[in-house]
Amino acid sequence: MKQPWISTTSIILVIMFSPLSWASATIDVAGFEFESVHQSVEGELPARGQGLLRYMIFIKAYAGVLYLPADVESVRVLESVPRRLELAYFHAIAAEDFAKATTAKMEENVAPEQMASLASRLDEFNALYRNVQPGDRYALTFIPGQGTELSLNGQPLGTITGDDFAAAVFAIWLGPQPIDRGFKKDLLGAT
Repeated sequence: MKQPWISTTSIILVIMFSPLSWASATIDVAGFEFESVHQSVEGELPARGQGLLRYMIFIKAYAGVLYLPADVESVRVLESVPRRLELAYFHAIAAEDFAKATTAKMEENVAPEQMASLASRLDEFNALYRNVQPGDRYALTFIPGQGTELSLNGQPLGTITGDDFAAAVFAIWLGPQPIDRGFKKDLLGAT
């Protein structure tokens, strides 16, 4: 009996389209490539959702991906669970503009008495910001018991302690008064 002949091209196509290769794929969001799974000290954090934030409907501001453990429901995103938000920017933005926007959006999502208790840590956090250029990426990574790390282009800038601070800073995008409701929905993978 003759053995079927399998070409090298057929083997490559099978490998390319196997589920194993999909698991290690990247995610394209408006031309920016993101990991489909982020490796953290807490283990693997798969991408939950991704989106594009626009300013005044037409202007692309940034692309982002939210990473959350597979077994954590999206409604628990601001609880004490590991998470990561990575944002890639289309335009240059000054550090002081990030600080002003962070403070303003946190104030919209957090009660005044809680803002008072977060004030010194918010000042610390805002001091971490650097100017960004098109293509730069900020990432916020929260690890329960350790804090929220801010990194720029993969380089850690600092970590701020407290589950309460993590919930407040991630609320900018994922809280009751997010920067954009459609972007929040996209990050949470809501349909």
